Amino acid sequence: MYVGIDIGGTNLKAGLVDGEGCLLAARRTPLGPFQGGEYFVRRLAELTAQVCRDGGVPPGELEYVGMGVPGAVAGSEIVYTCNIPLKNVPVGRLFSQYLDVPVRLANDADCAAVGEYFCGAGRGTKNFAVVTLGTGVGGGFILNGKLCSGGGMAGEVGHMVVERGGEPCACGRRGCWEAYASATALIRMTRETMERERDSLLWEVSQGGAAVTGRTAFDAALRGDGTARALCRRYAEYVAVGVVNLMNILQPERLALGGGVGEAEDELLLTPVREIAARESYAARCGGAQTEVVRAELGNDAGVIGAALLGRAAE
Repeated sequence: MYVGIDIGGTNLKAGLVDGEGCLLAARRTPLGPFQGGEYFVRRLAELTAQVCRDGGVPPGELEYVGMGVPGAVAGSEIVYTCNIPLKNVPVGRLFSQYLDVPVRLANDADCAAVGEYFCGAGRGTKNFAVVTLGTGVGGGFILNGKLCSGGGMAGEVGHMVVERGGEPCACGRRGCWEAYASATALIRMTRETMERERDSLLWEVSQGGAAVTGRTAFDAALRGDGTARALCRRYAEYVAVGVVNLMNILQPERLALGGGVGEAEDELLLTPVREIAARESYAARCGGAQTEVVRAELGNDAGVIGAALLGRAAE
């Protein structure tokens, strides 16, 4: 038995998972105001204890607690995250003050890749990639059946530049893919579009601008709003820029789009990304084997299940 925790920029999600990747109990809680690394780790321990109680399993019976972190890790330490103020936090040591359970850390998109590889869209492949479109943009890769994590800082695909000198990114650079393809970026783009197009349905869908989310543009587009459809197309083109880059670098058999925005309707996201990839990828131009672009299958559970199965990915 394992507990997997997905540390997101907005929410903390935890699940009790068995060795086959079955989710037996789950909890979700808002991240809330940040109050320091020690307090943060105590919340992770409390969340672990709660999900164990829900599943009727004492924490002492866990093999380990796996955690997906939206940033860089080294061993059981969070080195740095740019969307949560965490830096050099010794999670393993702090966690042991509350629960005597080993801790495994990995990048959150790596965890999503592990979950999808064993239990979702990556089944049956040897070379597989996941791109998560959420508060930030993450990437996880399974190459020759093994998780490719480098020194704990590999897979930060959201911070490759796609617009030199472009929009500022939380990492300190400008023009990062994350600044154009994340939910955060889509919300910014939606607000900018609304200011230019006062008659767009975007205003009605967002309750006069009071509730702009990563769904606003898609919802208005589905109602036939031309401005929203153009915005969704522009967003999909930015997603495709990074997807094609990854296809050219890694040529995975399959690449899955996940995260909250990754659940958008196929006609507005997946279909245009596929069309651009089929036209612009190097393999498409030279007649090589093309990467299949699919929707991730595990939804919000991918990171939790993958964090719980990190040990299996290391075998």
